[in-house]
Amino acid sequence: MYYIQENDKPNKIEKWLHIVKLENDRILLPVIETSLEDKKAYKLAIKTKNILDKTNSKKLVLSRQVKQLENYVNYLYSYHYEIVNGKWLFQMLLFEVLEYVIKKLKMKREEIKIGILINDISDFAIYAIQKLVTKYKFVKIVTNHMERFKNMEEKIAEEQGIFINVGNNRRKILSKTNIIFNLDFPTELINRYTIYNTATIINFKGNVKIENKRFNGLNINDYEIDWKTNPHLEKFQAKDVYEAIQHKNQPIEEILKKIKRDNVIIQYLKGVKTII
Repeated sequence: MYYIQENDKPNKIEKWLHIVKLENDRILLPVIETSLEDKKAYKLAIKTKNILDKTNSKKLVLSRQVKQLENYVNYLYSYHYEIVNGKWLFQMLLFEVLEYVIKKLKMKREEIKIGILINDISDFAIYAIQKLVTKYKFVKIVTNHMERFKNMEEKIAEEQGIFINVGNNRRKILSKTNIIFNLDFPTELINRYTIYNTATIINFKGNVKIENKRFNGLNINDYEIDWKTNPHLEKFQAKDVYEAIQHKNQPIEEILKKIKRDNVIIQYLKGVKTII
């Protein structure tokens, strides 16, 4: 795994020749700007690739500034590198996110109505749904693949005596939910549904834009955590650094226990127009 960051003080030769340097586990780019012309971005991407090809590494963490070099980042994606973006960790923090929203918005628990948007079943999705339906009375699963949830629905009903509301009525199913966990719906799909005007939507996988002009709620696409980060990595987002060092192929409960032991907490949630 390598960390890619800007070189704070590139000399004239480094900038002129587009010299990309490798120092231990960090790759330094000779940039001080937050945008690049495509020709320069391509040169830097090729030189980065040449370094990484020699190390046989595919996993990358980008500094805050490098993330803004959109064309450079796109070239890295085209080379099939795994760029850590904190999205996996975001899902693992679902319960912390829920508590954070409740506290910040001063919501009463008995008034919370949860909608979960999901098409692809994962181990974490099953775990999260089981936990949420035991704690909150109003939980609705919204999916285009209701047949995939049939076994889970029957299992929870048999083992816990709880009946999950699984549906896909686009006009009604989200019209009263005030917290929406969007696990994998893209922008095009979520905008087909009638959404409660002041709902809080948390998008765990990708950036989503709500097109309904009457929507006046929170549309969360990003976040940051508080965690003791190596001071040498202060140019990077803590969420990316923390996710990069995690072993993902573990039981869900072990991952969540480790997050708790490490005292990882939500620093903020970033919406389209605001930060809470």
